[in-house]
Amino acid sequence: MKSLAALTLALVATPAAAEVLSASPNGFEIRESVQLVIPPDQAWDAFEQVGSWWNPAHTYSGKAANMRVALSLGACLCEMFEQTGGGIEHLRVVYAEPNKRAILTGSLGPLLYEATSGVMDLTVERIAAGSRVTMNYRASGFYKGGADKLAPLVDQVLADQMKRYRVYATARPRTR
Repeated sequence: MKSLAALTLALVATPAAAEVLSASPNGFEIRESVQLVIPPDQAWDAFEQVGSWWNPAHTYSGKAANMRVALSLGACLCEMFEQTGGGIEHLRVVYAEPNKRAILTGSLGPLLYEATSGVMDLTVERIAAGSRVTMNYRASGFYKGGADKLAPLVDQVLADQMKRYRVYATARPRTR
């Protein structure tokens, strides 16, 4: 019965909206947005459980459970390498307004190896049905082959992550 309720909640939530807002050889901006039938504080908490919803195919370790994030000032979206004790910092939280907005800086995926920098602006807002979570990711700098060619691929990856997040966030038991 619980899984039927979770499936119903996942289906009721509005599908993810994803788009490349702009792209040039030196940078791009991507927006991903989902509407959830849960309040903003629960949407925020679910986002922090990144190891439960991130696609393991888009990790260095191959395990989403190795991903961690706390949306608090100075924290990072990090991935630990359990075999070696090492890890990687994907993004760092440079602005945090709990349950509302976090800004993270860093270069995701293959951008890490290039002369690029990125800014992820995550907002959570209350709407009539629950919450809208929007992620804007802007990256700029030098990317061999042109950032405009990479933008659609980054958009696909982040759209997939937000869809997975939506399913996870709406399937969790409500705390209120």
